[in-house]
Amino acid sequence: MSSVMLGKNTLEVTNISGFGFWILWNEREYFLSYEYFPWFKDARVKDIVNVQLESASHLYWPDLDIDLSLDILEHPEMFPLISK
Repeated sequence: MSSVMLGKNTLEVTNISGFGFWILWNEREYFLSYEYFPWFKDARVKDIVNVQLESASHLYWPDLDIDLSLDILEHPEMFPLISK
């Protein structure tokens, strides 16, 4: 998978499955379920692994035009989808 070193921090997509994918950031792993993040379900692997850090708590997938805060990754149930 792809990883980016930012000082002591690493941003990396560590695994992709049929249910979602895992991101490692700042020694913490987040699971992005396709249930909560449906925009990634039909995305190509190369588009999912092309993730950039926009700020200390904001991730961006330029090929998919998706940006998410770490708050959303930690508590997706608190941010219900508005459109599908």
